[in-house]
Amino acid sequence: MLVHIFYQFFLLGCTSFGGPIAHIGYFRRHFVEHLGWIKPERFANMITLSQVLPGPGSSQVGFAIGLEKAGWLGGLAAFVGFTLPSFLIMLMLAFGASTLQSSLDGAISGLKLFAVVIVADAVFSMARSFCKTTPLKVIATLVAVFLYYLPTLNTQLLVLGFAFLIGCVAPLSPIPEAPSKSLNRFAWLPFSVVIIGFVLCLSVFNDSLFAPFYQAGSLVFGGGHVVLPLLQANLPNISDETFLTAYAAAQAVPGPMFTIASYLGAFWDGSPDILNALIATLAIFLPGLLLIGAFLNHWQTVQNFPRFAHIIAALNAAVVGILFAAWLNPIIPSAVHEVWQWPVIVLGYFTLSKFKPPIWVLLIAFAGIGLIAAQ
Repeated sequence: MLVHIFYQFFLLGCTSFGGPIAHIGYFRRHFVEHLGWIKPERFANMITLSQVLPGPGSSQVGFAIGLEKAGWLGGLAAFVGFTLPSFLIMLMLAFGASTLQSSLDGAISGLKLFAVVIVADAVFSMARSFCKTTPLKVIATLVAVFLYYLPTLNTQLLVLGFAFLIGCVAPLSPIPEAPSKSLNRFAWLPFSVVIIGFVLCLSVFNDSLFAPFYQAGSLVFGGGHVVLPLLQANLPNISDETFLTAYAAAQAVPGPMFTIASYLGAFWDGSPDILNALIATLAIFLPGLLLIGAFLNHWQTVQNFPRFAHIIAALNAAVVGILFAAWLNPIIPSAVHEVWQWPVIVLGYFTLSKFKPPIWVLLIAFAGIGLIAAQ
């Protein structure tokens, strides 16, 4: 089972271009619809939880899927499988294989178009599942409009708080049955590890390579785009040019953007070092994964209590709005630059939603379109 989990996530880690929102679309299509590993409602709750915790959102959702499938070892297999391709590519770039990115520019531009398709499919499918009533549709629409015009981390937290308050006072969801299991007090152990680790990084290990990356992973909401300024402030020994190169590379490769730490960590001592890259990568991912492990079972148990059912419904609708706003900006602007690309996107979406072909077929097709257009 663990090998199978690793394999499935490794395939996605090799092909999941487009950033964290696109990754959620890939996960939904692959693990919810194709493999049937997880129910749509449970998947939506994992996304919601990842939105309210610090750390790499898509990696946390992937870890949660593995955790649900085969416990902590399953979560670890999912994380390693999804992260390994990106880590290896970033490591090659750090060691001077910069020609890899330029040679793949055409294919990457095509895969970005596919990211537009896959996110659109995820948003509209989730909207049909989680925005069935008028109040939920209103919440999703307001959140999308608000975040489109004010796309900041504070705004995202604000709209989630707004959805939480609406869920507290408005009847938005049918009352579920009482939960079948109680909260597991031992699940709080990972949370304690995160807090202790953060305190140690501020005091005992504050000069180590591990500390700045662990602190960034503990504090950053919003994924890879947000982590850059925090790392830049805490890594004064790394040049601005190295930071910009790392950021550009992280956007160009598949998999989680938090592997920017792999590139930056490699240059901790000036020249590329594999061990430093590995330490930095583990440090930045560790807090977010531990937090998911700490709260996932609690979150899924608490959602079954009647008084929380409306809150969860409101938060799920807000997540649909967040994904839709991210689809509008930055996914579409970063991928679509010419008029001819729109018919390709429409045709891809129609093919995906109508005929449901394997993901790899469309990936190859869009990569080929990008290569042809680059000629």
